[in-house]
Amino acid sequence: MIKKLAVYIGEFKKETLLSPICIAVEVIMEVILPMLMALVIDKGVNVGDMNYVLKMGFFMLVVAFISLAGGALCGKYAAIASTGFSRNLRKAMFSKIQDFSFANIDKFSTAGLVTRMTADITNVQMAFQMIIRICVRAPFMLIFSLFMCLKLAPQVSWIFLVALVFLGGALGMIITKGFPKFHAMFKQYDKLNGAIQENLAGIRVVKAYVREGHETHKFFEQSGKVKDLSIAAEKLVIMNSPIMQLTMYGCILIISWLGAKNIVAGDMTTGTLMSLFTYTMQVLMSLMMISMVFVMLTISKTSADRILEVLEEESTIQNPENPIMEVKDGSIDFENVSFRYSGGEEKNVLEHVNIHIKSGETVGIIGATGSSKSTFVQLIPRLYDVSAGCVKVGGVDVRDYDMEVLRNEVSMVLQKNVLFSGSILDNLRWGNENATLEEAKHACELAQAAEFIERFPDGYNTKIERGGTNVSGGQKQRLCIARALLKKPKILILDDSTSAVDTSTDAKIRKAFREEIPNTTKLIIAQRISSVEDADHILVLNEGEVNGYGTHEELLKNNEIYRDIYELQKKGAEE
Repeated sequence: MIKKLAVYIGEFKKETLLSPICIAVEVIMEVILPMLMALVIDKGVNVGDMNYVLKMGFFMLVVAFISLAGGALCGKYAAIASTGFSRNLRKAMFSKIQDFSFANIDKFSTAGLVTRMTADITNVQMAFQMIIRICVRAPFMLIFSLFMCLKLAPQVSWIFLVALVFLGGALGMIITKGFPKFHAMFKQYDKLNGAIQENLAGIRVVKAYVREGHETHKFFEQSGKVKDLSIAAEKLVIMNSPIMQLTMYGCILIISWLGAKNIVAGDMTTGTLMSLFTYTMQVLMSLMMISMVFVMLTISKTSADRILEVLEEESTIQNPENPIMEVKDGSIDFENVSFRYSGGEEKNVLEHVNIHIKSGETVGIIGATGSSKSTFVQLIPRLYDVSAGCVKVGGVDVRDYDMEVLRNEVSMVLQKNVLFSGSILDNLRWGNENATLEEAKHACELAQAAEFIERFPDGYNTKIERGGTNVSGGQKQRLCIARALLKKPKILILDDSTSAVDTSTDAKIRKAFREEIPNTTKLIIAQRISSVEDADHILVLNEGEVNGYGTHEELLKNNEIYRDIYELQKKGAEE
């Protein structure tokens, strides 16, 4: 795991190496200081030699300054290395997520990916900083201080061996039992983030239905579960501190008792005992730091595993070795296509679909909610791969195309319209980043968006708030259609993308499509028959199967589902 993550240190290797070097200098200076203090007491203070005291005092000041400089530089380099490491890690994760297929994103969930890129990476960053600082400082200090203790008073060094065995056993117990609890806690964090994200995205609906109390209760419930799991994990972790305190003060008491006996017996000087106390504190503080590192690593191991899950996840959709780089035309062929979502579903959501659409045709798609209309069109730009059969565009299996080439020729307005923060023109240029203002205006005229844009004081430079919250649903749909048209695609897919506009505007948009982009294949998913009745063909889906395919007149005669929908809508309109 460490080896896999170490790759992302990248250009910060120098700082990563300089940090432990500086900390080593600091530790060596700190270990020298107690020895110098012992000499000052035994050879200066006890014999009244003030010149020796002053000389050694100045030397101690120099040593202390070098130690301070080493610690400061270590802190600087460790901060640069750890923040750089976390930046590279976030960049790698974000890039990886951009390559994910819809199936990969479904596997992790949006909230889970957000938690991994924020809380989990922060935990790993803190652990990395501790590794290059405390994980170097603590062992160095422990080894050097133990060596000095053995040199000064070998007769009491057995105390440290007992302390090491005791602390090692206690830490082993804490880590073994704590890791599963932290893993469960981070899983619950994902659910909590999901609840927050859902609430904020739908805050207008929450207020419209006066469900603030329900949402608050749901949040408190999820937050309470995080609290309970955190307490269960922290109950084990906090045991580290009292165990450490018990060990520390126990060692000091035993050394004080043995040291006093040795001074009385003449086997130890006062200066040596004072140095021994300092070295004892250094040894025990090193042990405490090591225990803190182990606790932090226990928490961060869970985070590191979750990060590696994303980094090691391979997209379910890959480019072929020698991809086709040109889409000949907008013809679409579904040849015995079946599809099921990953995750162990037993039933296919699309079953044995055979449809052939000529380039330039307009095809309406209609069916009840849950009939897999959106899934059907998402297979065309290869947002998902078929489970059986094949989908062809321009006479070529979509799996043989370069994905970027294919998706640039298939423009799709999704069911959930999304606008990004920036100006209206910035959003339109998602369709074509090099589009001129005139091209953007023309696309908006086709999508019936030009009229309301020109009413804004800033026109096409009007700022869109995050998520497009300052425009209406119908305005958002028309902007998304204009954005799709700017791609000048061979295939245009509208996934129920005119549901929020009135029938008159809907008719104008379809008329513009017929007159302005006659050679573009158009697939229109709709709930209103009026939106598809003038299409060349209409596809009726029912429970993932083709129930009917023909013109409006043919389906009225031969298809019961289509006829029922038509009569219900006609009756509703008349009433």
